[in-house]
Amino acid sequence: MTDTAATKRPDVSAAGYSLQPPSKDQMSSLTAGLDPEEIRVLLHHGTERPFCGTLLDNKKAGTYVCRLCGLPLFSSQHKFESGSGWPSFFQPFDNDHVTNLRDSSHGMVRIENRCARCDGHLGHVFPDGPPPTGARYCLNSASMEFVDAGTPLPDRLDRGDPTGH
Repeated sequence: MTDTAATKRPDVSAAGYSLQPPSKDQMSSLTAGLDPEEIRVLLHHGTERPFCGTLLDNKKAGTYVCRLCGLPLFSSQHKFESGSGWPSFFQPFDNDHVTNLRDSSHGMVRIENRCARCDGHLGHVFPDGPPPTGARYCLNSASMEFVDAGTPLPDRLDRGDPTGH
């Protein structure tokens, strides 16, 4: 579940999305509209209080995308009720879209999740989820935006890709 320094991410994910990080100017533009809680969570690796996130009880069909860059992160098909107080998923939209890093802050060892494209903090993954993966991606609502099924996914980096990826 963890990435190592020797692991190189592809330039394009298996699902066909660019994983090239935003330029400095693009990142400034992406962060300009964030509210204080989104800044604390996404940029400073904060955690929302349990049972307070706006996406916890969302039951609609669709895709959860990165609040910063719009990269698809998780599908509603993989969401489950974990009882943890945070939106939980058993697998990402595409494994290439989520980076897993060792996190030894707060006196414990956990696996932190970040957006593979913009490096925004998402949450943590634990090995106590349901089959078939056994993973529980425990995420912050402030790190994501929900896009209803059938609605085009956002293209926040506007790289001129006609597919919007």
